[in-house]
Amino acid sequence: MNTGLLAILSLLPIAVVGIFLVGLKWPASKAMPLSFITAVILALFVWKIPGAQVAAASVNGVIVAGTLMYIIFGAILLLNTLQESGAIQAIRRGFTGITADRRIQVIIVAWLFGSFIEGASGFGTPAAVAVPLMVGLGFPAMAAVVAGMMIQSTPVSFGAVGTPMLVGVSTGLKTPELEAYAASLGYTDWTAFVGFAVATKVAFLHFAAGALIPLFVVAFMTRYFGKNKSFSEGLKIWKFALFSAFSMTIPYLLVANLLGPEFPSIIGGLTGLAIVVTAAKNGFLMPKGEAWDFEAKDKWDPSWTGSIEIKDISAKTAMSGLTAWMPYVLVGLFLVLSRLSFLPFAGWLKAWTVKWPAIFGTGITASFQPLYLPGTIFILVSLITFFLHKMNGTAYARAWKGSAKTMLGAGSALIFTVPMVQVFMNSKGGAAGLASMPIVLAEAVAGLAGSAWPIFAPLIGGLGAFVAGSNTVSNMMFSLFQFGVGERIGVDPTWIVALQAVGGAAGNVICVHNVVAASAVVGLLGKEGYVIRKTAVVFAYYALLPGAVGYAILYSAQNGLINAGTIIAASIWAAVVYIIATNNSRLKNLPGAK
Repeated sequence: MNTGLLAILSLLPIAVVGIFLVGLKWPASKAMPLSFITAVILALFVWKIPGAQVAAASVNGVIVAGTLMYIIFGAILLLNTLQESGAIQAIRRGFTGITADRRIQVIIVAWLFGSFIEGASGFGTPAAVAVPLMVGLGFPAMAAVVAGMMIQSTPVSFGAVGTPMLVGVSTGLKTPELEAYAASLGYTDWTAFVGFAVATKVAFLHFAAGALIPLFVVAFMTRYFGKNKSFSEGLKIWKFALFSAFSMTIPYLLVANLLGPEFPSIIGGLTGLAIVVTAAKNGFLMPKGEAWDFEAKDKWDPSWTGSIEIKDISAKTAMSGLTAWMPYVLVGLFLVLSRLSFLPFAGWLKAWTVKWPAIFGTGITASFQPLYLPGTIFILVSLITFFLHKMNGTAYARAWKGSAKTMLGAGSALIFTVPMVQVFMNSKGGAAGLASMPIVLAEAVAGLAGSAWPIFAPLIGGLGAFVAGSNTVSNMMFSLFQFGVGERIGVDPTWIVALQAVGGAAGNVICVHNVVAASAVVGLLGKEGYVIRKTAVVFAYYALLPGAVGYAILYSAQNGLINAGTIIAASIWAAVVYIIATNNSRLKNLPGAK
């Protein structure tokens, strides 16, 4: 069977997702079983994978789906606990004290707080924390999910205290030959090679692309969820949006170069929060005129609202802002403490491992560490909140009951989504002697791209994350392949690996099971395709711009400063500058404009 036909076949499970979930607007609970069946048929009859291996991959997927549901439950429980205690009302008052402008609020919560949580925990946790917080503040559930997904790009490569780099790239690249290559560059320590020869390049590419993410978030929010359905109302705060972007990405870039890959997103997010909140309180670059807000809730499109209703419950006694925020402070603190390798907590929490080795006699092993999962931290903080906020038992019981009901709704989608991923990735070693489906697909694209590969490298990283739901897994799958392509086309292969890692981070923006998880925490299931259609624009930007920048860097000495990469990158920025420069004229045409 020729390479082109194999590539088309390997694309089918993903194409099914695109056609039914995104194109025909089916809910994930209906589209993903079709994708799973497609992957199973291909694995059994084209790749000729033993039935036991397909079954083992599917079982492993079900177990992983169960861990995701556990995280979702914990996130929903924390939200419901804060609602029942009256903390959500107090937090809302606190934000109004900073600004009532929803454009500023979404930058603070989604971009900055979300980046910090991503740096501390990763694995979709920002959506589980920031998305319900935005709903609690009065955002439509759909707007919160779209915003929460869009920011899962810049901080992701250094999420979970650097896991996508220190585990994903490190494991994916580490061979005796590449250890010798690292030594030839002066890196006798492998971790230092990954941390400084690769991760610093990743941080630079994210710095270049991340500058526009807050602006994307606010512009999409005003366009799709505002009264006037206008990008212009979001673009109006471009100065504040760019200021907020650089408040996070400049310290992020400095930390990556000075301290390594563990802390860029954590420190970048925290530093950005301190700078931006202070600036907002003092009116620096803040929009003039009336604060932008959503329409009254009774005028919202019904599809924007999830099944979780945020009630305006007051605390039994006056609650300070610090007391109301303390559960989120504890979540951040516990996540950081439990992820730092030089502290003993990670070892303690990982000591209890539930494991099913060699499922059905195959090489596939399922395992998870219940105490280390973010869901456990959410539940622990919920219990602490019960006492901290002096809740009554009846209210707390309502929080548990409602959370369990919402969590079960996510199961129908995840129970097929994750097994499809596992079958897709574990499709090597069959009687047909073929590489796994993702590698077959990547090799076909590389064959077509040739020397233009740097522009396409992020797309392969994004493909891996879209399927696997993880930048770490994408890097493990494709880093060695990307390094090899870099060598074949005669460029610095560490730049190609960096482009892979950046694309893998961007892929989280459109990843199906991340969207399912983010939607589930606010009771908004069945609209996954709508979310992906919106976030796909951000993914396209985030894959293209770093690819163009990477191409320009790699080929400027050979082709001159004016090359395909610089032309693409300059065109993107020129378009942005033009749109911002002409925005005032469009604002004048909006209803009610003076």
